[in-house]
Amino acid sequence: MTKVFIDGSAGTTGLRIFDRLKDRKDIKLITLSEELRKDINARKEALNNCDIAFLCLPDKAAIEAVSLIENDSVKVIDTSTAHRVQDNWTYGFAELLSSYDEIRNSKRIANPGCHASGFNALVAPLTKAGLLKKSANLSCFSLTGYSGGGKQMIAQYEDDSRDALLNAPRMYGLTQSHKHIPEMVKICELEKSPVFCPVVADFYAGMQVTVPVFKSDLNGTINDIKDIYKSVYRGKVVHFDENADEQGFMSSNAYELKDDMQITVCGNDDRLLLVSRFDNLGKGASGSAIQNMNILIGADECTGLNI
Repeated sequence: MTKVFIDGSAGTTGLRIFDRLKDRKDIKLITLSEELRKDINARKEALNNCDIAFLCLPDKAAIEAVSLIENDSVKVIDTSTAHRVQDNWTYGFAELLSSYDEIRNSKRIANPGCHASGFNALVAPLTKAGLLKKSANLSCFSLTGYSGGGKQMIAQYEDDSRDALLNAPRMYGLTQSHKHIPEMVKICELEKSPVFCPVVADFYAGMQVTVPVFKSDLNGTINDIKDIYKSVYRGKVVHFDENADEQGFMSSNAYELKDDMQITVCGNDDRLLLVSRFDNLGKGASGSAIQNMNILIGADECTGLNI
């Protein structure tokens, strides 16, 4: 039985992971009382007595948690931004790796960011195949439910006396310094950072990431893109759907409470839209973390996932 400790189990992602694991017969959860969950000595003991540690913490606290681990056999899945672009950590998006063995044989796995998951799923296969130029001037807009902002934002949106400005979609990341941009650039091997426009809207969960592309940035056609997606995404979690719209519309919350990700491409040979849809708390966070854990322990990758 695999012993698992969730450091930061009171946060949105940590709670989701806990709820997914608490009834599994192959997992034994190591838990701390409310009084001890922030106690550094109690955390250190738990981190060194588990087989797998999930870090659901702010970046600084995640770095501290790793420094507390002295047991070389402990494997870490970090859901923070802290280690996503570090070469000695495995980037935990299984479908984009050359082999699942990269995760299975790793002791340090960086769980991808939600926006970055959608962007990388669309762009990385195309740059790797040479179909999309790495020098392209890319842009990306990403619509997300408010749960991605954590407990504070959830409470803000669900407050009966909330500000009227929350009734409409709100753009953020205005300085173009969003924390997910570095992993987008690295994983997709881009020469330039994309212009990134994240938007939070008044729905709980779900995400739709769109990357517009002009023909001049391609070494191929829309059908070539479709062929690449079909060849790369043959598993159960990430899948390509050629006809993904809902009578001419695409809803951002279509994959709410699900753990899979839909990939599609729209438009024509001159102007294209690359689109991914998933749950920001699913494949964008806890679902991806559980998938990585399943791969680590040799279980079916979809165990405990809602596909």
